[in-house]
Amino acid sequence: MPDDNNSFAAGDAAEDILPHQRSAPAAPRRAIRPLLLLVALVNLAWSLYQLPVSRVLESRLCREHYAAHDPSILQPDESIPEKLCKIDPVQQPLGRIQGMTEAAWVAGDFFMTIPLVCLADYLGHRFVLWLNLAPRVLLLAWTFAVGYFDRVLPVEAILAAPVFSFLGGDCVFNSIIYALVSDLTVDHVLRATFFGYVNAVSSIFSLQLGPALASASMSALLWLPLWIGIAILLLSIPVISALPLPSRTRTSSPTTADDEEEQANPHTPFLSRRHSPSPLRQPPTTMATATTLRSLTAARLRALIGLLVNRTRNLGLLLSVFFLASLASSDTKLLPLYISNRYAWTFASVGYLLSAKALFNFFLLWVAVPRALRWQQRRRSQLRGQQQQQQQRQEWGSGSGDSSSSSSSSSNNNNSRSALGVSPPVQDDDGDNDGKKTSGADGAADWWDVRRNAEVCLWFSVLGALCISGAGSVWLLVPALGVYALGIALPMFTYSLLRAPGMGLAEEGGNKNSGGDGPGARVFSVVMLVRTLGSLVGAVVMPGLWVKGLGMGVLQLPYVASALFYLVAAVVVRMIEV
Repeated sequence: MPDDNNSFAAGDAAEDILPHQRSAPAAPRRAIRPLLLLVALVNLAWSLYQLPVSRVLESRLCREHYAAHDPSILQPDESIPEKLCKIDPVQQPLGRIQGMTEAAWVAGDFFMTIPLVCLADYLGHRFVLWLNLAPRVLLLAWTFAVGYFDRVLPVEAILAAPVFSFLGGDCVFNSIIYALVSDLTVDHVLRATFFGYVNAVSSIFSLQLGPALASASMSALLWLPLWIGIAILLLSIPVISALPLPSRTRTSSPTTADDEEEQANPHTPFLSRRHSPSPLRQPPTTMATATTLRSLTAARLRALIGLLVNRTRNLGLLLSVFFLASLASSDTKLLPLYISNRYAWTFASVGYLLSAKALFNFFLLWVAVPRALRWQQRRRSQLRGQQQQQQQRQEWGSGSGDSSSSSSSSSNNNNSRSALGVSPPVQDDDGDNDGKKTSGADGAADWWDVRRNAEVCLWFSVLGALCISGAGSVWLLVPALGVYALGIALPMFTYSLLRAPGMGLAEEGGNKNSGGDGPGARVFSVVMLVRTLGSLVGAVVMPGLWVKGLGMGVLQLPYVASALFYLVAAVVVRMIEV
Protein backbone atom coordinates (compact mmCIF):
# COMPACT_ATOMS: atom_id res chain seq x y z
CA MET A 1 0.00 0.00 0.00
CA PRO A 2 1.47 3.36 -0.99
CA ASP A 3 2.36 5.70 1.83
CA ASP A 4 -0.17 8.44 2.64
CA ASN A 5 2.49 11.12 2.28
CA ASN A 6 3.65 10.13 -1.21
CA SER A 7 3.04 12.59 -4.00
CA PHE A 8 1.62 11.68 -7.38
CA ALA A 9 4.00 10.09 -9.88
CA ALA A 10 3.82 13.08 -12.19
CA GLY A 11 5.82 15.22 -9.80
CA ASP A 12 6.26 16.61 -6.33
CA ALA A 13 3.54 19.23 -6.57
CA ALA A 14 2.09 18.18 -3.24
CA GLU A 15 5.24 19.46 -1.56
CA ASP A 16 4.78 22.88 -3.11
CA ILE A 17 1.51 23.63 -1.35
CA LEU A 18 1.76 26.60 0.97
CA PRO A 19 1.65 25.85 4.71
CA HIS A 20 -1.74 27.48 5.22
CA GLN A 21 -3.18 25.23 2.49
CA ARG A 22 -2.04 21.98 4.06
CA SER A 23 -4.62 20.25 6.22
CA ALA A 24 -3.11 16.78 6.15
CA PRO A 25 -3.44 15.28 9.62
CA ALA A 26 -0.61 13.18 10.98
CA ALA A 27 -2.96 10.20 11.17
CA PRO A 28 -5.81 10.16 8.63
CA ARG A 29 -7.56 7.37 10.51
CA ARG A 30 -7.78 9.59 13.60
CA ALA A 31 -8.90 12.61 11.61
CA ILE A 32 -11.83 10.78 10.05
CA ARG A 33 -13.39 9.83 13.40
CA PRO A 34 -15.14 13.15 14.17
CA LEU A 35 -16.36 13.28 10.57
CA LEU A 36 -17.86 9.81 10.98
CA LEU A 37 -19.48 10.85 14.26
CA LEU A 38 -21.11 13.83 12.57
CA VAL A 39 -22.33 11.63 9.70
CA ALA A 40 -23.74 9.18 12.26
CA LEU A 41 -25.67 11.81 14.20
CA VAL A 42 -27.13 13.57 11.16
CA ASN A 43 -28.21 10.32 9.50
CA LEU A 44 -29.68 8.95 12.71
CA ALA A 45 -31.77 12.08 13.21
CA TRP A 46 -32.92 12.00 9.59
CA SER A 47 -33.97 8.33 9.82
CA LEU A 48 -36.07 9.14 12.89
CA TYR A 49 -38.17 11.37 10.62
CA GLN A 50 -38.94 8.99 7.75
CA LEU A 51 -41.05 6.29 9.43
CA PRO A 52 -43.02 8.62 11.76
CA VAL A 53 -43.94 11.02 8.95
CA SER A 54 -45.39 8.11 6.95
CA ARG A 55 -47.47 7.01 9.92
CA VAL A 56 -48.53 10.58 10.79
CA LEU A 57 -49.75 11.26 7.26
CA GLU A 58 -51.38 7.84 6.92
CA SER A 59 -53.23 8.31 10.20
CA ARG A 60 -54.52 11.75 9.16
CA LEU A 61 -55.64 10.56 5.72
CA CYS A 62 -57.19 7.42 7.16
CA ARG A 63 -59.28 9.35 9.69
CA GLU A 64 -60.47 11.76 7.02
CA HIS A 65 -61.45 8.89 4.70
CA TYR A 66 -63.43 6.89 7.25
CA ALA A 67 -65.00 10.01 8.76
CA ALA A 68 -66.45 10.76 5.34
CA HIS A 69 -67.36 7.20 4.25
CA ASP A 70 -67.78 5.02 7.37
CA PRO A 71 -67.75 6.92 10.69
CA SER A 72 -68.57 3.73 12.60
CA ILE A 73 -64.95 2.59 12.14
CA LEU A 74 -63.70 5.47 14.26
CA GLN A 75 -62.88 4.51 17.84
CA PRO A 76 -63.83 6.74 20.80
CA ASP A 77 -60.46 8.53 20.64
CA GLU A 78 -60.94 8.89 16.84
CA SER A 79 -58.04 6.51 16.16
CA ILE A 80 -58.19 3.75 13.54
CA PRO A 81 -56.27 0.43 13.54
CA GLU A 82 -53.33 0.71 11.17
CA LYS A 83 -54.30 -2.40 9.21
CA LEU A 84 -57.54 -0.74 8.12
CA CYS A 85 -55.52 2.06 6.51
CA LYS A 86 -53.87 -0.17 3.86
CA ILE A 87 -56.44 0.71 1.22
CA ASP A 88 -55.98 2.51 -2.09
CA PRO A 89 -58.04 5.64 -1.19
CA VAL A 90 -55.56 6.22 1.65
CA GLN A 91 -52.33 4.93 0.14
CA GLN A 92 -52.58 6.79 -3.18
CA PRO A 93 -52.78 10.30 -1.66
CA LEU A 94 -50.14 9.23 0.87
CA GLY A 95 -47.77 8.30 -1.96
CA ARG A 96 -48.47 11.57 -3.78
CA ILE A 97 -47.93 13.75 -0.71
CA GLN A 98 -44.70 11.99 0.24
CA GLY A 99 -43.46 12.23 -3.34
CA MET A 100 -44.20 15.96 -3.46
CA THR A 101 -42.55 16.49 -0.09
CA GLU A 102 -39.40 14.64 -1.13
CA ALA A 103 -39.25 16.43 -4.49
CA ALA A 104 -39.64 19.85 -2.86
CA TRP A 105 -36.93 19.09 -0.29
CA VAL A 106 -34.47 17.89 -2.93
CA ALA A 107 -35.29 20.81 -5.25
CA GLY A 108 -34.55 23.42 -2.58
CA ASP A 109 -31.34 21.64 -1.67
CA PHE A 110 -30.33 21.42 -5.33
CA PHE A 111 -30.82 25.08 -6.20
CA MET A 112 -29.13 26.35 -3.04
CA THR A 113 -26.04 24.15 -3.30
CA ILE A 114 -23.88 26.58 -5.28
CA PRO A 115 -24.70 29.66 -3.14
CA LEU A 116 -24.08 27.69 0.06
CA VAL A 117 -20.82 26.23 -1.23
CA CYS A 118 -19.70 29.79 -2.01
CA LEU A 119 -20.77 30.80 1.47
CA ALA A 120 -18.67 27.94 2.82
CA ASP A 121 -15.67 29.23 0.87
CA TYR A 122 -16.22 32.68 2.35
CA LEU A 123 -17.20 31.96 5.96
CA GLY A 124 -15.81 28.46 6.36
CA HIS A 125 -17.32 25.01 6.21
CA ARG A 126 -18.02 24.85 9.93
CA PHE A 127 -20.57 27.68 9.61
CA VAL A 128 -22.36 26.01 6.69
CA LEU A 129 -22.46 22.68 8.54
CA TRP A 130 -24.07 24.45 11.50
CA LEU A 131 -26.53 26.10 9.14
CA ASN A 132 -27.30 22.71 7.62
CA LEU A 133 -28.75 21.53 10.94
CA ALA A 134 -31.44 24.22 10.99
CA PRO A 135 -33.71 22.88 8.21
CA ARG A 136 -33.53 19.39 9.68
CA VAL A 137 -34.64 20.61 13.11
CA LEU A 138 -37.42 22.70 11.55
CA LEU A 139 -38.59 19.74 9.44
CA LEU A 140 -38.92 17.49 12.48
CA ALA A 141 -40.69 20.20 14.47
CA TRP A 142 -43.12 20.99 11.65
CA THR A 143 -43.98 17.29 11.19
CA PHE A 144 -44.88 17.12 14.87
CA ALA A 145 -47.02 20.25 14.53
CA VAL A 146 -48.97 18.86 11.55
CA GLY A 147 -49.62 15.58 13.33
CA TYR A 148 -50.43 16.97 16.76
CA PHE A 149 -52.50 20.02 15.83
CA ASP A 150 -54.72 18.07 13.44
CA ARG A 151 -57.74 20.31 14.05
CA VAL A 152 -55.80 23.44 13.14
CA LEU A 153 -53.45 22.39 10.33
CA PRO A 154 -54.65 20.43 7.28
CA VAL A 155 -52.67 17.37 6.24
CA GLU A 156 -51.44 19.27 3.15
CA ALA A 157 -49.60 21.64 5.48
CA ILE A 158 -46.78 19.08 5.57
CA LEU A 159 -45.81 20.38 2.12
CA ALA A 160 -44.49 23.54 3.79
CA ALA A 161 -41.77 21.58 5.60
CA PRO A 162 -39.42 21.19 2.59
CA VAL A 163 -39.27 24.97 2.18
CA PHE A 164 -36.63 24.97 4.91
CA SER A 165 -34.20 23.14 2.61
CA PHE A 166 -33.09 26.49 1.18
CA LEU A 167 -30.72 26.50 4.18
CA GLY A 168 -29.09 23.34 2.89
CA GLY A 169 -29.79 19.65 2.72
CA ASP A 170 -28.06 16.41 1.87
CA CYS A 171 -26.37 17.78 -1.27
CA VAL A 172 -24.51 20.51 0.62
CA PHE A 173 -23.76 18.29 3.61
CA ASN A 174 -22.44 15.38 1.55
CA SER A 175 -20.37 17.53 -0.79
CA ILE A 176 -18.49 18.99 2.20
CA ILE A 177 -18.10 15.63 3.95
CA TYR A 178 -16.87 13.76 0.88
CA ALA A 179 -14.46 16.54 -0.09
CA LEU A 180 -12.97 16.55 3.42
CA VAL A 181 -12.69 12.76 3.45
CA SER A 182 -11.07 12.72 0.02
CA ASP A 183 -8.44 15.21 1.18
CA LEU A 184 -7.37 13.04 4.11
CA THR A 185 -5.14 10.78 1.99
CA VAL A 186 -3.75 10.27 -1.50
CA ASP A 187 -3.67 6.48 -1.08
CA HIS A 188 -6.20 5.02 -3.50
CA VAL A 189 -7.18 2.00 -1.39
CA LEU A 190 -7.27 3.98 1.87
CA ARG A 191 -9.44 6.65 0.26
CA ALA A 192 -11.86 4.03 -1.05
CA THR A 193 -11.88 2.49 2.44
CA PHE A 194 -12.71 5.89 3.97
CA PHE A 195 -15.56 6.32 1.50
CA GLY A 196 -16.72 2.87 2.56
CA TYR A 197 -16.58 3.92 6.21
CA VAL A 198 -18.74 6.96 5.49
CA ASN A 199 -21.27 4.83 3.62
CA ALA A 200 -21.17 2.18 6.35
CA VAL A 201 -21.83 4.71 9.10
CA SER A 202 -24.62 6.26 7.03
CA SER A 203 -26.08 2.80 6.51
CA ILE A 204 -25.97 1.60 10.09
CA PHE A 205 -27.43 4.79 11.55
CA SER A 206 -29.92 5.76 8.85
CA LEU A 207 -31.04 2.26 7.85
CA GLN A 208 -30.35 0.09 10.89
CA LEU A 209 -30.26 1.87 14.23
CA GLY A 210 -32.57 4.65 13.05
CA PRO A 211 -35.51 2.51 11.89
CA ALA A 212 -35.17 0.23 14.93
CA LEU A 213 -35.15 3.21 17.30
CA ALA A 214 -38.03 4.82 15.41
CA SER A 215 -40.07 1.61 15.54
CA ALA A 216 -39.48 1.11 19.26
CA SER A 217 -40.21 4.72 20.18
CA MET A 218 -43.25 4.92 17.87
CA SER A 219 -44.76 1.98 19.72
CA ALA A 220 -44.60 4.00 22.94
CA LEU A 221 -45.51 7.43 21.53
CA LEU A 222 -45.83 8.50 17.91
CA TRP A 223 -44.10 11.84 18.52
CA LEU A 224 -41.15 10.44 20.47
CA PRO A 225 -38.89 9.76 17.42
CA LEU A 226 -39.30 13.37 16.30
CA TRP A 227 -38.26 14.71 19.70
CA ILE A 228 -35.27 12.36 19.85
CA GLY A 229 -34.23 13.48 16.37
CA ILE A 230 -34.25 17.14 17.39
CA ALA A 231 -32.14 16.34 20.46
CA ILE A 232 -29.61 14.43 18.34
CA LEU A 233 -29.28 17.33 15.90
CA LEU A 234 -28.60 19.68 18.79
CA LEU A 235 -25.84 17.30 19.93
CA SER A 236 -24.27 17.68 16.48
CA ILE A 237 -23.46 21.34 17.16
CA PRO A 238 -20.46 20.67 19.46
CA VAL A 239 -19.33 17.85 17.17
CA ILE A 240 -19.06 20.30 14.27
CA SER A 241 -17.10 22.62 16.53
CA ALA A 242 -14.61 19.81 17.17
CA LEU A 243 -14.06 18.90 13.51
CA PRO A 244 -10.38 19.09 12.44
CA LEU A 245 -11.05 21.62 9.71
CA PRO A 246 -8.07 23.63 8.44
CA SER A 247 -7.61 27.12 9.79
CA ARG A 248 -8.48 29.71 7.20
CA THR A 249 -8.64 33.44 6.90
CA ARG A 250 -10.70 35.54 4.59
CA THR A 251 -7.60 36.81 2.93
CA SER A 252 -6.76 33.28 1.79
CA SER A 253 -10.10 32.99 0.06
CA PRO A 254 -10.95 34.78 -3.16
CA THR A 255 -12.67 38.00 -2.29
CA THR A 256 -13.44 38.85 -5.86
CA ALA A 257 -14.58 36.85 -8.82
CA ASP A 258 -11.17 36.94 -10.52
CA ASP A 259 -10.04 33.59 -9.20
CA GLU A 260 -13.39 32.06 -9.99
CA GLU A 261 -13.15 33.38 -13.53
CA GLU A 262 -9.87 31.52 -13.80
CA GLN A 263 -11.68 28.38 -12.64
CA ALA A 264 -14.05 28.73 -15.58
CA ASN A 265 -11.18 28.61 -18.06
CA PRO A 266 -11.58 25.24 -19.80
CA HIS A 267 -7.92 25.22 -20.82
CA THR A 268 -6.68 25.05 -17.24
CA PRO A 269 -6.77 21.66 -15.48
CA PHE A 270 -9.66 21.87 -13.03
CA LEU A 271 -8.14 20.16 -10.01
CA SER A 272 -4.68 21.60 -10.45
CA ARG A 273 -5.80 25.17 -9.80
CA ARG A 274 -4.99 26.48 -6.34
CA HIS A 275 -5.77 29.59 -4.44
CA SER A 276 -2.81 31.59 -3.24
CA PRO A 277 -3.27 34.58 -1.01
CA SER A 278 -2.39 37.85 -2.64
CA PRO A 279 -0.52 40.42 -0.57
CA LEU A 280 -2.50 43.14 -2.33
CA ARG A 281 -5.83 41.81 -1.11
CA GLN A 282 -7.43 43.12 2.04
CA PRO A 283 -10.26 41.61 4.08
CA PRO A 284 -13.59 42.67 2.60
CA THR A 285 -15.72 45.21 4.40
CA THR A 286 -19.16 44.36 5.70
CA MET A 287 -20.85 46.47 3.00
CA ALA A 288 -18.99 44.57 0.29
CA THR A 289 -19.91 41.14 1.62
CA ALA A 290 -23.21 40.74 -0.25
CA THR A 291 -21.69 41.91 -3.53
CA THR A 292 -18.73 39.60 -3.07
CA LEU A 293 -20.93 36.59 -2.39
CA ARG A 294 -23.09 37.36 -5.44
CA SER A 295 -20.06 37.66 -7.68
CA LEU A 296 -18.54 34.49 -6.26
CA THR A 297 -21.79 32.60 -6.79
CA ALA A 298 -22.09 33.77 -10.39
CA ALA A 299 -18.44 32.97 -11.09
CA ARG A 300 -18.75 29.57 -9.39
CA LEU A 301 -21.78 28.77 -11.51
CA ARG A 302 -19.85 29.67 -14.66
CA ALA A 303 -16.94 27.52 -13.50
CA LEU A 304 -19.17 24.50 -12.91
CA ILE A 305 -20.93 25.00 -16.23
CA GLY A 306 -17.52 25.29 -17.87
CA LEU A 307 -16.49 21.99 -16.32
CA LEU A 308 -19.65 20.28 -17.57
CA VAL A 309 -19.49 21.80 -21.05
CA ASN A 310 -15.78 21.03 -21.50
CA ARG A 311 -15.88 17.67 -19.74
CA THR A 312 -13.94 14.72 -21.05
CA ARG A 313 -15.80 11.72 -22.40
CA ASN A 314 -14.92 9.64 -19.36
CA LEU A 315 -16.09 12.32 -16.92
CA GLY A 316 -19.36 12.66 -18.79
CA LEU A 317 -19.92 8.92 -18.58
CA LEU A 318 -19.07 8.86 -14.87
CA LEU A 319 -21.45 11.73 -14.12
CA SER A 320 -24.13 9.81 -16.02
CA VAL A 321 -23.51 6.86 -13.72
CA PHE A 322 -23.91 9.08 -10.66
CA PHE A 323 -27.20 10.39 -12.06
CA LEU A 324 -28.61 6.98 -12.99
CA ALA A 325 -27.57 5.38 -9.70
CA SER A 326 -29.22 8.16 -7.68
CA LEU A 327 -32.35 7.92 -9.80
CA ALA A 328 -32.51 4.14 -9.37
CA SER A 329 -31.80 4.23 -5.64
CA SER A 330 -34.84 6.45 -5.07
CA ASP A 331 -36.82 3.23 -4.82
CA THR A 332 -35.45 2.72 -1.30
CA LYS A 333 -37.59 5.64 -0.09
CA LEU A 334 -40.63 3.55 -1.04
CA LEU A 335 -39.57 0.42 0.84
CA PRO A 336 -41.67 1.19 3.95
CA LEU A 337 -44.78 1.80 1.83
CA TYR A 338 -44.04 -1.18 -0.42
CA ILE A 339 -43.51 -3.68 2.40
CA SER A 340 -46.37 -2.30 4.46
CA ASN A 341 -48.85 -2.58 1.58
CA ARG A 342 -47.73 -5.74 -0.17
CA TYR A 343 -47.23 -7.84 2.96
CA ALA A 344 -49.74 -6.08 5.27
CA TRP A 345 -47.10 -5.10 7.84
CA THR A 346 -47.26 -2.21 10.26
CA PHE A 347 -44.70 0.57 9.89
CA ALA A 348 -43.15 -0.40 13.22
CA SER A 349 -42.55 -3.96 11.96
CA VAL A 350 -41.14 -2.61 8.70
CA GLY A 351 -38.64 -0.57 10.69
CA TYR A 352 -37.24 -3.69 12.35
CA LEU A 353 -36.91 -5.46 8.99
CA LEU A 354 -35.07 -2.50 7.47
CA SER A 355 -32.76 -2.47 10.48
CA ALA A 356 -31.84 -6.10 9.84
CA LYS A 357 -31.11 -5.22 6.21
CA ALA A 358 -28.92 -2.30 7.25
CA LEU A 359 -26.94 -4.54 9.61
CA PHE A 360 -25.91 -6.56 6.57
CA ASN A 361 -25.06 -3.33 4.76
CA PHE A 362 -22.81 -2.30 7.63
CA PHE A 363 -21.00 -5.65 7.60
CA LEU A 364 -20.39 -5.31 3.87
CA LEU A 365 -19.07 -1.74 3.98
CA TRP A 366 -17.09 -1.90 7.22
CA VAL A 367 -15.66 -5.43 7.05
CA ALA A 368 -16.21 -7.41 3.86
CA VAL A 369 -15.50 -4.83 1.15
CA PRO A 370 -12.38 -3.26 2.76
CA ARG A 371 -10.91 -6.74 3.30
CA ALA A 372 -11.72 -7.68 -0.28
CA LEU A 373 -9.98 -4.52 -1.50
CA ARG A 374 -6.87 -5.28 0.55
CA TRP A 375 -6.84 -8.84 -0.75
CA GLN A 376 -7.26 -7.54 -4.30
CA GLN A 377 -4.35 -5.15 -3.80
CA ARG A 378 -2.08 -7.88 -2.41
CA ARG A 379 -3.03 -10.21 -5.24
CA ARG A 380 -2.30 -7.50 -7.79
CA SER A 381 1.12 -6.86 -6.23
CA GLN A 382 1.94 -10.57 -6.26
CA LEU A 383 1.00 -10.89 -9.92
CA ARG A 384 3.14 -7.89 -10.82
CA GLY A 385 6.06 -9.28 -8.86
CA GLN A 386 5.73 -12.63 -10.60
CA GLN A 387 5.62 -10.92 -13.98
CA GLN A 388 8.74 -8.89 -13.24
CA GLN A 389 10.62 -12.02 -12.14
CA GLN A 390 9.51 -13.83 -15.28
CA GLN A 391 10.65 -10.93 -17.45
CA GLN A 392 14.03 -10.83 -15.73
CA ARG A 393 14.57 -14.56 -16.23
CA GLN A 394 13.65 -14.26 -19.89
CA GLU A 395 15.99 -11.29 -20.37
CA TRP A 396 18.89 -13.15 -18.74
CA GLY A 397 18.22 -16.23 -20.85
CA SER A 398 17.70 -14.60 -24.21
CA GLY A 399 20.33 -11.84 -24.03
CA SER A 400 20.04 -8.21 -24.99
CA GLY A 401 20.15 -8.84 -28.75
CA ASP A 402 16.89 -10.71 -29.05
CA SER A 403 14.56 -7.72 -29.04
CA SER A 404 11.80 -9.45 -30.95
CA SER A 405 11.64 -12.25 -28.42
CA SER A 406 11.47 -9.70 -25.60
CA SER A 407 8.62 -7.90 -27.34
CA SER A 408 6.71 -11.16 -27.80
CA SER A 409 7.26 -12.04 -24.15
CA SER A 410 5.92 -8.66 -23.06
CA SER A 411 2.84 -9.17 -25.21
CA ASN A 412 2.24 -12.60 -23.74
CA ASN A 413 2.63 -11.25 -20.23
CA ASN A 414 0.08 -8.54 -20.91
CA ASN A 415 -2.32 -11.16 -22.22
CA SER A 416 -1.76 -13.16 -19.05
CA ARG A 417 -2.55 -10.07 -16.96
CA SER A 418 -5.78 -9.55 -18.88
CA ALA A 419 -6.80 -13.16 -18.35
CA LEU A 420 -6.13 -12.85 -14.63
CA GLY A 421 -8.20 -9.66 -14.34
CA VAL A 422 -5.19 -7.34 -14.00
CA SER A 423 -4.70 -4.40 -16.33
CA PRO A 424 -1.44 -4.17 -18.32
CA PRO A 425 1.29 -1.77 -17.16
CA VAL A 426 1.34 1.78 -18.43
CA GLN A 427 3.92 2.43 -21.15
CA ASP A 428 5.63 5.63 -22.12
CA ASP A 429 6.08 6.98 -25.61
CA ASP A 430 9.09 4.73 -26.25
CA GLY A 431 7.14 1.60 -25.38
CA ASP A 432 9.05 0.98 -22.15
CA ASN A 433 7.27 0.06 -18.96
CA ASP A 434 7.16 3.07 -16.71
CA GLY A 435 7.48 1.64 -13.25
CA LYS A 436 6.79 4.98 -11.63
CA LYS A 437 3.41 5.22 -13.24
CA THR A 438 2.35 1.95 -11.71
CA SER A 439 3.91 2.30 -8.28
CA GLY A 440 3.38 5.77 -6.87
CA ALA A 441 0.39 6.87 -4.78
CA ASP A 442 -2.80 7.22 -6.87
CA GLY A 443 -0.80 6.43 -9.99
CA ALA A 444 -0.29 2.93 -8.58
CA ALA A 445 -4.01 2.27 -8.40
CA ASP A 446 -5.34 -0.25 -10.84
CA TRP A 447 -8.19 1.82 -12.18
CA TRP A 448 -9.33 -1.07 -14.32
CA ASP A 449 -10.10 -3.00 -11.15
CA VAL A 450 -11.95 -0.02 -9.69
CA ARG A 451 -14.15 0.22 -12.77
CA ARG A 452 -14.80 -3.52 -12.71
CA ASN A 453 -15.79 -3.36 -9.03
CA ALA A 454 -18.26 -0.56 -9.78
CA GLU A 455 -19.74 -2.60 -12.60
CA VAL A 456 -20.15 -5.65 -10.34
CA CYS A 457 -21.97 -3.52 -7.74
CA LEU A 458 -24.38 -2.29 -10.39
CA TRP A 459 -25.14 -5.82 -11.57
CA PHE A 460 -25.89 -6.84 -7.99
CA SER A 461 -28.28 -3.88 -7.78
CA VAL A 462 -30.02 -4.97 -10.97
CA LEU A 463 -30.46 -8.51 -9.66
CA GLY A 464 -31.54 -7.29 -6.22
CA ALA A 465 -34.20 -4.93 -7.56
CA LEU A 466 -35.63 -7.71 -9.72
CA CYS A 467 -35.64 -10.10 -6.76
CA ILE A 468 -37.50 -7.55 -4.61
CA SER A 469 -40.11 -7.07 -7.31
CA GLY A 470 -40.58 -10.84 -7.64
CA ALA A 471 -40.65 -11.69 -3.92
CA GLY A 472 -44.10 -13.11 -3.24
CA SER A 473 -43.63 -13.40 0.52
CA VAL A 474 -41.58 -11.87 3.30
CA TRP A 475 -39.39 -14.98 3.43
CA LEU A 476 -38.44 -14.38 -0.20
CA LEU A 477 -38.09 -10.64 0.37
CA VAL A 478 -35.40 -11.06 3.05
CA PRO A 479 -32.81 -12.74 0.76
CA ALA A 480 -33.83 -10.35 -2.04
CA LEU A 481 -32.93 -7.41 0.19
CA GLY A 482 -29.61 -9.13 0.91
CA VAL A 483 -28.82 -9.40 -2.79
CA TYR A 484 -29.81 -5.77 -3.29
CA ALA A 485 -27.48 -4.76 -0.46
CA LEU A 486 -24.48 -6.26 -2.27
CA GLY A 487 -24.48 -3.23 -4.56
CA ILE A 488 -24.22 -0.72 -1.74
CA ALA A 489 -20.44 -0.38 -2.15
CA LEU A 490 -20.89 1.40 -5.51
CA PRO A 491 -20.01 4.92 -4.17
CA MET A 492 -16.66 3.62 -2.91
CA PHE A 493 -15.60 2.97 -6.48
CA THR A 494 -17.40 5.73 -8.38
CA TYR A 495 -15.94 8.40 -6.07
CA SER A 496 -12.51 6.81 -6.43
CA LEU A 497 -12.84 6.94 -10.22
CA LEU A 498 -13.03 10.73 -9.98
CA ARG A 499 -9.29 10.63 -9.21
CA ALA A 500 -8.49 8.45 -12.22
CA PRO A 501 -6.13 10.07 -14.76
CA GLY A 502 -8.62 9.33 -17.54
CA MET A 503 -11.14 11.75 -16.03
CA GLY A 504 -9.01 14.71 -17.16
CA LEU A 505 -9.63 16.60 -13.92
CA ALA A 506 -6.00 17.01 -12.92
CA GLU A 507 -2.56 16.77 -14.39
CA GLU A 508 -0.91 15.84 -11.15
CA GLY A 509 -3.36 15.53 -8.32
CA GLY A 510 -0.84 17.27 -6.21
CA ASN A 511 -3.35 19.36 -4.40
CA LYS A 512 -3.85 16.75 -1.83
CA ASN A 513 -5.23 19.06 0.79
CA SER A 514 -6.98 22.19 -0.07
CA GLY A 515 -8.80 22.42 3.16
CA GLY A 516 -12.03 21.23 1.67
CA ASP A 517 -12.64 24.56 -0.06
CA GLY A 518 -10.41 24.31 -3.09
CA PRO A 519 -11.06 22.95 -6.58
CA GLY A 520 -11.36 19.39 -5.28
CA ALA A 521 -14.37 20.44 -3.22
CA ARG A 522 -15.89 21.97 -6.35
CA VAL A 523 -15.59 18.69 -8.21
CA PHE A 524 -17.45 17.01 -5.39
CA SER A 525 -20.00 19.83 -5.54
CA VAL A 526 -20.58 18.99 -9.21
CA VAL A 527 -20.98 15.32 -8.35
CA MET A 528 -23.38 16.09 -5.52
CA LEU A 529 -25.40 18.34 -7.81
CA VAL A 530 -25.66 15.54 -10.38
CA ARG A 531 -26.61 13.05 -7.69
CA THR A 532 -29.16 15.44 -6.24
CA LEU A 533 -30.61 16.00 -9.70
CA GLY A 534 -30.97 12.23 -10.02
CA SER A 535 -32.67 12.11 -6.62
CA LEU A 536 -34.95 14.98 -7.68
CA VAL A 537 -36.02 13.13 -10.81
CA GLY A 538 -36.38 9.94 -8.77
CA ALA A 539 -38.53 11.75 -6.19
CA VAL A 540 -40.98 12.49 -9.00
CA VAL A 541 -40.70 9.29 -11.05
CA MET A 542 -40.72 6.65 -8.30
CA PRO A 543 -43.78 7.91 -6.36
CA GLY A 544 -45.55 8.37 -9.70
CA LEU A 545 -44.82 4.75 -10.60
CA TRP A 546 -45.93 3.71 -7.11
CA VAL A 547 -49.30 5.46 -7.42
CA LYS A 548 -49.69 4.07 -10.95
CA GLY A 549 -48.83 0.59 -9.70
CA LEU A 550 -51.41 0.84 -6.93
CA GLY A 551 -54.07 1.63 -9.50
CA MET A 552 -52.96 -1.24 -11.75
CA GLY A 553 -52.41 -3.72 -8.94
CA VAL A 554 -48.68 -3.93 -9.79
CA LEU A 555 -46.98 -2.73 -6.61
CA GLN A 556 -43.51 -3.78 -7.79
CA LEU A 557 -43.51 -1.37 -10.76
CA PRO A 558 -40.95 1.07 -9.18
CA TYR A 559 -38.47 -1.77 -8.60
CA VAL A 560 -38.72 -3.00 -12.18
CA ALA A 561 -37.93 0.55 -13.30
CA SER A 562 -35.07 0.72 -10.79
CA ALA A 563 -33.55 -2.46 -12.22
CA LEU A 564 -33.71 -0.91 -15.69
CA PHE A 565 -31.91 2.25 -14.56
CA TYR A 566 -29.20 0.20 -12.83
CA LEU A 567 -28.81 -1.87 -16.00
CA VAL A 568 -28.20 1.24 -18.10
CA ALA A 569 -25.69 2.49 -15.51
CA ALA A 570 -23.80 -0.83 -15.67
CA VAL A 571 -23.52 -0.49 -19.44
CA VAL A 572 -22.29 3.10 -19.11
CA VAL A 573 -19.62 2.13 -16.55
CA ARG A 574 -18.27 -0.45 -18.94
CA MET A 575 -17.79 2.30 -21.55
CA ILE A 576 -15.45 4.29 -19.28
CA GLU A 577 -11.84 4.03 -20.44
CA VAL A 578 -9.32 3.93 -17.61
